[in-house]
Amino acid sequence: MTITRVHLEPQSVAGVREVVPMGALTAFFARAFATTAEELGRHGIAPAGPPVALYRGLVTETVDVLAGFPLAHPWDLGAELAAATLRGGDAVMAIHRGPYDTLSVTYDELTGWFSEHGLTPAPEMWEEYLLGPGMAEDPHSWKTRVVFPVA
Repeated sequence: MTITRVHLEPQSVAGVREVVPMGALTAFFARAFATTAEELGRHGIAPAGPPVALYRGLVTETVDVLAGFPLAHPWDLGAELAAATLRGGDAVMAIHRGPYDTLSVTYDELTGWFSEHGLTPAPEMWEEYLLGPGMAEDPHSWKTRVVFPVA
């Protein structure tokens, strides 16, 4: 796996935000992505990239997550969706290849990279689902970009 340090521009996102039990993430993502796509479509807004999940704070038995899509411009969402910004600045990212239940391997490598380089990850991070369910049937072909901003 290649871990890359990059400089990112801030990115607006819209989605459904909840505190979700870890065991319920799959169902939450399906609902959140469908709800967000429907609401954006209702307003004639096209996503500006692949589905994304923004995680806030420590992951324990639950996680504070917003699942949705990036937007080309900030948008007044009303009450249907939550808005957030993927922070800009220095970040570290890697492409995870394979099923989601093996993402911990990528997270472990990124954690080791931060430690080796004397850096601290920010309290928010995100995953971008470049190729996944509905796009490719074989989970071993799925690609997820994992992004940790540098604190």
